[in-house]
Amino acid sequence: MSIEEIKKGVFQYVYDNSYSSKENITDDVLIFKNGFLDSMGLVMLITFLEDEFRIETSDADMVEENFESINAISEFVLKKLS
Repeated sequence: MSIEEIKKGVFQYVYDNSYSSKENITDDVLIFKNGFLDSMGLVMLITFLEDEFRIETSDADMVEENFESINAISEFVLKKLS
């Protein structure tokens, strides 16, 4: 799976689960700091990533840097897939 395919899926998830327009959600926008998702949204995002990309997350993965943007999430997923 390519990074672009992962980004597309993550973008769609964020868009579907936020109250923002598509043009506001860029690959490097800070998803939580800008209020697109909240703490419950993080839990749901992790469940989505595990189900959609068949990855497992651990407590050690739960750092802000892994989930702050579409780019960061996509890199995290790609790393987990390899």
